[in-house]
Formats: sequence, structure tokens, C-alpha cells
Amino acid sequence: MSDTSPRLALPYLQPAQAQKHVTHNEALRVLDVIVQLAVVAFDATTPPTLPDEGKVYALGLGASGGWAGEDGRLAVWVDAGWQFHVPGPGWIATLAGGQELRVWTGAGWQPVVGATQNLDGVGVNTGSDATNRLAVSAAASLFSHAGAGHQLKINKSASGDTASLLYQTNWSGRAEMGLAGDDAFSIKVSADGSSWDEALRITPGTQVFHTGNAVGPVSATSGIGSGIVETGTNANGSFTRFADGTMICVLDGFASASGAAATWTFPAAFASGAVSVTATARGTTAAIVTVDAVSASAADIHTFDTTGADTVAPAVDLVAVGRCF
Repeated sequence: MSDTSPRLALPYLQPAQAQKHVTHNEALRVLDVIVQLAVVAFDATTPPTLPDEGKVYALGLGASGGWAGEDGRLAVWVDAGWQFHVPGPGWIATLAGGQELRVWTGAGWQPVVGATQNLDGVGVNTGSDATNRLAVSAAASLFSHAGAGHQLKINKSASGDTASLLYQTNWSGRAEMGLAGDDAFSIKVSADGSSWDEALRITPGTQVFHTGNAVGPVSATSGIGSGIVETGTNANGSFTRFADGTMICVLDGFASASGAAATWTFPAAFASGAVSVTATARGTTAAIVTVDAVSASAADIHTFDTTGADTVAPAVDLVAVGRCF
């Protein structure tokens, strides 16, 4: 029969042994160290100058002084001297006065990390619940890259569900952006958290207007213009088309003809002859300007003096308004 126990190497009392209390006390000393094991420091290498009775240190590599040659052992100051104990694989120790928990692996004291898969919830500086399985109370949250880009994914089960970011004031919603109840991206705002107004909605597959395409060709393809504003200039003046189909043509200083109609060909053709043309004579001489024969592409300009005679031919400023589609 061995003289010590197989797991903790505690000394056994022997038959007819004298001074049994010595062996018994030695075993108690070992138990006093390893039961509810709490250490002053992990990976300690230098003994304290004034050690306290009963304090335990988990030694690391390169121990020196009174710990030299005892790497990896537990050192305890007892009866004015250091005693050393060899930890066994699986022994657990806590950092005295802290919350750090480590386990002896046979090669070192490693932090105990619990299982992090399929947790019921995680609360960081606050509590999680059945709805908010991840809850964080902090001044900021950081999601960084691992060498390249980074994506934050919000996935929903079906089109009718919601995948969004909700912004609140004192737990009352004020703004929401995302896929709220369908697959169209929307931004909603609320003054009270109950009544919501949709400020922006983008249906999948449609075009979004921005600074890169707000100015460009305007058309009515599928009811959606390819630009918001389109402008152009040529010898017949300038034109501006808008996404709603309105077009304005302008020509300054048109040369009218005394005694005959002068035709203004629009710088861009309208969709129909339903065009409103305004003509204003330049100069200080009183003159009357009329418009005739308006079509989708041109209009005739007539000028008269105040008696109605074709005796003046002032420069005329012209504006035509109609539809381009």
C-alpha cells in the first residue's frame, strides 16, 4: 500500500506510527492550499519581499530566488518557509480578490472559457431577455474588420416580416430604416412613437435619384424618368425638361420681321401642339407682339406698332411651355 493518496498525495497514517499528529497535520496543510484554491498571482516568477502566511502563488516559467527550479508549481508561505505543490491536470484556481478563473492543463494555467454557442442570451453591462437576446449598455459599440471589409447583416424570415434599425428616445421610436413589413427599403419618422410617416421609399428594382444622376436625360420609360432635370442649348434657344414631363423653351433677342410672320423653331420639340408661348418686345419703342400657328415644333411671331401697322421689328424674348412626354 502506498504511503500517500493517489490524487492529492496526502500522507496516510501508518499502523503503529508514532506522532500520528505530524502526518495528520501535514495532510491538513496540503488541503488548506488546494481546497478552494485562490492564488495571489498567476505566472508569478519573483517571490515577494515580505510574504504573508498562507498566501499561494501559481508559478510561471523562469521562477527565481526562493522559487528557483519550481516552475509550474504552487508556492505557499508556511512557517517562515516556502512549500511547493505540483498541480494536477484539471485543477481550478481563482485570482484572489478578482473574478479570473483558470485551469491547470499540465503545461500552464489557462483561462476558463465557457461555451459560447447557442447561448440563451448575452448581456454586456445590462441584462438580456427573451426578445433582446443580445443586450449592450455602453457609450459605443465597435464592429471592426479582420483585414478587409465588414458587413452587418439583418436577416428576416419572410417578406412580410421586419428587418430594420429603430432609433428611440427614452424607449419611444422616432426613426426607423430598413425593410419594414415588405421588401421595399424605407425611412420612417415619428413624433410620438405611435404614428409613423414614411419619408422615403425605394422599391426593389427601381432607380434612385442622387447627385450622380439627378441631371441627365429625362424620359417616361415605365413611368420613371432616367433623370430629374435635362437641359440643352442650340441655335434656336435653350430648353429644360423636368421629370414630370414639363418642358420650357427660351430664346432671348429673337429677330422679328416687320410686315410678316417670323417663325421660331423651338430648340426641342414638344409632345403636342398644346404649347403656351409668351413673347415680349425689347427696346423703348412701343410695340405689340402676337403669336400664331403654334405647333409642337414651332410658332409664328408677329410684331406691330401701337396703331396696328407692320412698321416695327423689335428683338423679342420668347418663352414656350408645354409637355415633352
